[in-house]
Parts: sequence; structure tokens; C-alpha cells
Amino acid sequence: MILTTELPAHAGAIERLLDTAFGPKRKAKTVYRLRRGVAPVADLCMVALDDEAPGYSAAQPRLVASIRYWPVMAADGTMTLMLGPIAVAEDCRSMGLGGQLIRASLARAQALGYASVLLVGDAPYYNRFGFTRQPVLGLKLPGPVELDRFLGLEFIPGSLGNAHGMLGRAPVTRTAVPAAAPAGQADAAQAVAPQADTGVAKLARPRRRAVR
Repeated sequence: MILTTELPAHAGAIERLLDTAFGPKRKAKTVYRLRRGVAPVADLCMVALDDEAPGYSAAQPRLVASIRYWPVMAADGTMTLMLGPIAVAEDCRSMGLGGQLIRASLARAQALGYASVLLVGDAPYYNRFGFTRQPVLGLKLPGPVELDRFLGLEFIPGSLGNAHGMLGRAPVTRTAVPAAAPAGQADAAQAVAPQADTGVAKLARPRRRAVR
């Protein structure tokens, strides 16, 4: 199993994976309003490729998981990231790929100097990665959502402390600029995300566990 950066050639397989995981009406969800007309943050979008799946090879592996990030902006001008969607093929959901993609991509975001990340998801699952309600209490989403599923993570403590108002799409002419990297961060980044140099991490295939 390989974790690597998403490439344009993966787009078709990712769309099919997302349709299977979330259904054809997924684009009606509130979070999609923040993605329309905005490109995802390419450096943080990752996929899991199975080069040992039957009928596939190292040259043409099977795409079994995907994670994406998007730039968003609060009403007060605070720029941040929105994680999602993340999807894993049904027959691979007992392998821990979702957690591995989350940890690897968050490490990249922190190493690149981003200050914070938001998402909409199940709190009991995402709490283990550091996401909580506290950082987003001053923010709103442009549509219906269960508030206990709207979560945030600050890499830089207090970076969302003054953020408030409605979240919107990042302006097309403006990118999600990382926070200024403090001196010595480049060295620290190697310890946080050693895979960032090559963009590829080869994973041992775990034993399958029965899903109950």
C-alpha cells in the first residue's frame, strides 16, 4: 500500500470512490458550497494506492482511499483549511487507511506552516486527531449542519481565537497562504513529516480484521 500525493490522473477514480462512499447527492451537502469554483490545496491532497490488489500492479495500482483539503475564509478575513472529503473503499475500511491519511496530511499541513484546519465529521472519531468544537465556536457554515459535527484544530494555538462569522469560499485570486514559518521550522518539519520530501510512503499491508 502506498500513500502519495494526488495527481490529475487520479481524478476519475476519486470521483467514482466518492460517489460510492457518499452517493450521487453528495454535492448537495453544505460543505460543497465552500468548494465550488475553488481548487483544492494540491500539496495536501493524498491518495492510497494498492499495488498488490488482484488485477492491478505497481505500474497501475488500485486507488482505494482519498483525502482532500480546501482553502476557506471566515467573514473577518481569517484564512484556514477545510478537510474533506475523505473516503476509503468499502473492502479496505478495516485497514486503518483513513487514519493514516489524516495523520500524514495533517503533518504536511503543519510542516508547511498552515495555522488551522476545520472539518465536518463525527466528533468521537476526529477527537483522536485533536479536532474539537472549541476553535470553531465563533464560526458559521453557509447551510444546515449538526453543530456537534463542526470541528477545528489549531496548529498554532489561538490562531482561530478571533475568527468569526460565516465561512465562505476563498477568493479565486487569493490562495490559502500558510502562516509564516518560525525559524528552524524546516528542520522540525523533517521530524514531523519525513515523507514530505518524496511525497510517497510505502506501507506494509496489515492483516485484515473482520468488520462486525
